[in-house]
Amino acid sequence: MDNVAAAPLLPEVREAMMPFLKETFGNPQSLHSWGDGARDALEKAREQVASLIGGVAEEVFFTCSGTESNNMAVKGIARARADKGKHIIISAIEHFSVMNSARTLEKEGFEVTMVPVNSYGIVDPDEIVRNIRKDTVLVSIMHANGEVGTIEPIVEIAKKLPKDGPAFHTDAVASTGNIPINVKELGIHALSLAGNQFYGPRGSAALWVKRGVRILPLMDGGIQEGGRRPGTEDVPAIVGLGKAAEIAKAEIPAKSSRFIRLRDLLIEGVLNKIEHSMLTGHPTQRLPNYASFCLRFIEGEGMLMLLDSHGIAGASGSACTSRALKASHVLLAMGISHEVSQGSMLFTLGLDNTEDDVAYVLEKLPQVVDRLRQMSPLYSKFIKEQKG
Repeated sequence: MDNVAAAPLLPEVREAMMPFLKETFGNPQSLHSWGDGARDALEKAREQVASLIGGVAEEVFFTCSGTESNNMAVKGIARARADKGKHIIISAIEHFSVMNSARTLEKEGFEVTMVPVNSYGIVDPDEIVRNIRKDTVLVSIMHANGEVGTIEPIVEIAKKLPKDGPAFHTDAVASTGNIPINVKELGIHALSLAGNQFYGPRGSAALWVKRGVRILPLMDGGIQEGGRRPGTEDVPAIVGLGKAAEIAKAEIPAKSSRFIRLRDLLIEGVLNKIEHSMLTGHPTQRLPNYASFCLRFIEGEGMLMLLDSHGIAGASGSACTSRALKASHVLLAMGISHEVSQGSMLFTLGLDNTEDDVAYVLEKLPQVVDRLRQMSPLYSKFIKEQKG
C-alpha cells in the first residue's frame, strides 16, 4: 500500500528493456552501426513520453529522476531569464526538489515568494496573480501533491498569468501516468515527470520544455539531449520509461476507475472505524490512488512499524522525508497542527491491490491505532479531560 515509494516493473516494461541490457548495447551518440539501435530506441521512447503528455518529441529531455527534472526546470529556466528579473513564485507545499532549488537561487540573488494553500492544500490562482511582479521570471506550482494527493488548478493559474509574463513550470511527477495530462491544455511551459510513478524503472524521468523556452543545463558536458542534459544516456531505463508511458496512456481510464473505487472504500472505512481520524487533502479533487489521513494522539513512525509487522506497507509523509521524523511541511502549510501532523498516514494503491487488501488494512489499522493510543500520554490526557 506504498506504491508511490516503489512499485514493480510491468512485465512488458522489463521485456522491452532486456535487449538493451544484452545485445543492443551501443551508445546512441556513436556514428557506427552499433549505435543505430540504441539511437532509434531513444527517439522512440521520446515519442512515447511526448504522446503521454500531449507534447512533441523534440520537447522531451531525459533525466534520471523527478528531482533532477525539477532542479533542471527551476534553476535552468530562472537562470536563463535572469536578465529579465530575479523573482520566483512557488507554493508552500512544493516538493523539496523545487523548494530547495528556489532556496539555492536565493543565494544567487533571486527573490522567492511562497504562496499559501488552503486547508485542502489547494493554491488560489488569484493569490499567485497578486504576487506577480514585473521582474517575475518563473512560477512553479505542482500539478498534484505527492503527500495528500490534492490536484492543483493548473489550467486556471495559467489562464490568469500575463501572456508575456513568467514561465510556468509544474511538477507533475505524482500525476503523470495516473491521470490524463495534456501540456497544451494545461497552458504551461515546462513539466517534470518520473517513470517509477507509473510502473517504469527507477532512474528514468524526463522534463518537457515547450519549444522556444530557454533553459540552461545543470551540468557541463557533452551534446546529449540537445546540450541541455549532458552525459551518456541510460538507454535501458529510457526504453523502459517509453514503454511504461505507452502502456499508461492506454490504461489510465480503466486504472483510475478501479483505483477510485478502492480508494473510496479505504477512506470511508478508516474514517468510520477509527475515532479522531481525519482525511487530508481534497475529498474528491485528488489523485485516484491516494488515501491520506491524520490519526490523532499517535506518531506515524509507530504506525508504520506495527503495520509492517502485519505485512502492510504505508508511508508517513513523502518518500523523500519518511526517515526525517519531522512534521510534514505540506500538512503544516494546510493549517494542521504540528501535534496532529505527526500522526500522518498515506496509503497509495497499486495495480496488484484488491478489495481484500483494503479489508485487511481496515482490520489491522484500527488495532494498531488502539494499541499505540493506549501507550500515548496525549491520549490518556485527552480521555481524562473528556471525563472530567
